[in-house]
Amino acid sequence: MKHSTSTVKHTVIERRSIDYVPDNERFGSAMGQFTLWLGVNLNITAIVTGALAVVLGGDVFWSLIGLFIGQILGSIIMGLQAIQGPSTGLPQMIRSRMQFGVYGAVIPLLLVSFLYIGFSAGGTLLAGQAVAKILNAAEWQGIVLFGVITILVATLGYRAIHSLARIASVVGIIAFIYMFVALLAGHNISSLLEQRKFIPNQFILSISLAAAWQIAYGPYVGDYSRYLPTDTSKLKVFFAAASGTTLGSQAAMTFGVFSAAIAGVAFTGHEVEFVVNLGASGLVASLLYFVVGFGKITMMTLNAYSSYMSSATLVNGFRGKATVSVGHRFIYVSAMILLAVSIALWGSGSFIHAFSSFLLFLLTFISPWSAICLADWQWGHRSKCDLQALNDPQGIYGRWNWSVISIYFIGLLMELPFVSSSIYTGPIASLLDGADISWLVGLIGTGIVYYIYSRILPPASMKIQAAD
Repeated sequence: MKHSTSTVKHTVIERRSIDYVPDNERFGSAMGQFTLWLGVNLNITAIVTGALAVVLGGDVFWSLIGLFIGQILGSIIMGLQAIQGPSTGLPQMIRSRMQFGVYGAVIPLLLVSFLYIGFSAGGTLLAGQAVAKILNAAEWQGIVLFGVITILVATLGYRAIHSLARIASVVGIIAFIYMFVALLAGHNISSLLEQRKFIPNQFILSISLAAAWQIAYGPYVGDYSRYLPTDTSKLKVFFAAASGTTLGSQAAMTFGVFSAAIAGVAFTGHEVEFVVNLGASGLVASLLYFVVGFGKITMMTLNAYSSYMSSATLVNGFRGKATVSVGHRFIYVSAMILLAVSIALWGSGSFIHAFSSFLLFLLTFISPWSAICLADWQWGHRSKCDLQALNDPQGIYGRWNWSVISIYFIGLLMELPFVSSSIYTGPIASLLDGADISWLVGLIGTGIVYYIYSRILPPASMKIQAAD
């Protein structure tokens, strides 16, 4: 494997946007994907997600097992999408034009835009709490300041985000080791593990929470692997991304499970403060607050960076343009972060329950898209892509691919009986005592339907040669 094919001098500010990355600008190795996704997941939002498994009624032992199963299942989907980046050199969501059409891709793009905003709002709220503690300021001031920092880093682009992630990985690992040691030293963890009560629907909930966390990376994981050389081993990229995200998120969520079990009702509404105060005070606590805020910058910049590419892809699909200037990148990123900050300021009082509903809601809508994306890669496009047609409504991909759009909605309909939420509970979910397996049905069912479709009406890419 070649670790770099780049012949272009790279600047701090990224030149590329939603356009194709040519071979002479490729660089890096698969290991960079491991450090990126390890560092991204060592953050307070992942801790809170793990805590949800206990806050919503699960015990410690079975919550940990359920979360780990969910990590594995979800990271397989995430890792398979990561390998598409080096092969195509394209952002993840612009490839949806191959399946849905140049205009039809607006459907998954709108969905993903909601995903970015929701995750960013939650992350901004939690990181803002940490920043406020460091500066001894009001929570809203911490939220706003964190939003400004995110805008600046995300505007710099790919290299800045990867560099930040490498630092975050080291800092995050050190901080988590310290907090785990403090947690183990100050509390009787073994007694928590001994209290085992298997509740099927709660166990499935913990699986779904972790799977949702991992599958939610699918719409943008390829954005951060597209600069790798074309000949980078697909197997190495898969294992680097999947193992990095699994290890990072499981470590964070495990800490969250223990934290929620120890805190009880005191955890909700004081997530950041409680996590930090579990093992520190004074100067050490201040340092941990800094780590919490710093760790969230990586996650937030990922969201903001990919948000601008999704937004730009959505808008430029109707404008017929393939590039976005740095100035427009700044505008897209700023608009997304301002919206996320506004939501964070508005919803700070009821975060944890709203976030759980948000995660599971998103999973319902993302699963059919993930199935189509992976099935199309396996049985259709692979690395074959007509780059010109991606921006041409008159090209081979067309304006709207109603067949694939219909398959997406068929996938949603298949999920409905299995959905369990505060808004709607399907009949089969009721029979399963509220257990929600809609995401699994959506993945498998939509994949099968797309396979049948691809055999009857071969995708357009089967009729073209690979484009340079």
